[in-house]
Amino acid sequence: MKLKILSFFMLFSMIAFGQNIKKHQWKNRVLLIISDDKNDLKYRNQLKVLKKDKTELLDRKLVIYEVSKNEYNLNFEEKSIQSSKLFHQFNKENTPFLAILIGLDGGIKLEQDSLLSTEKLFAIIDGMPMRKRELRKNKK
Repeated sequence: MKLKILSFFMLFSMIAFGQNIKKHQWKNRVLLIISDDKNDLKYRNQLKVLKKDKTELLDRKLVIYEVSKNEYNLNFEEKSIQSSKLFHQFNKENTPFLAILIGLDGGIKLEQDSLLSTEKLFAIIDGMPMRKRELRKNKK
């Protein structure tokens, strides 16, 4: 009986977690900044680089997840959510640092293990068909 209850809660938490990322589909692009150590220099530098361009991130409908082994934060908030699921779902190779861009359609558009410049990030997003439509629509 205890095993059934435990299995139910594990399944429920996995479904709820999957919905966290899924809730952004067709509304926001998602950038996952993943590190096995929150004090890692690449991780800290990546967040610093991104924080400088918050307005540009918002303009591109970009949601930032700061992901470490046991927790994640959303959009540079101080409050952490205790969970290791994002880390394990997107870092199957246990890479020390990863930047992953997920498009509006939910597909992975970029995955790299080095510092991601905002210039490269914005160029990739601005080259996407849906972003081009957004820009045309805003000009009208």
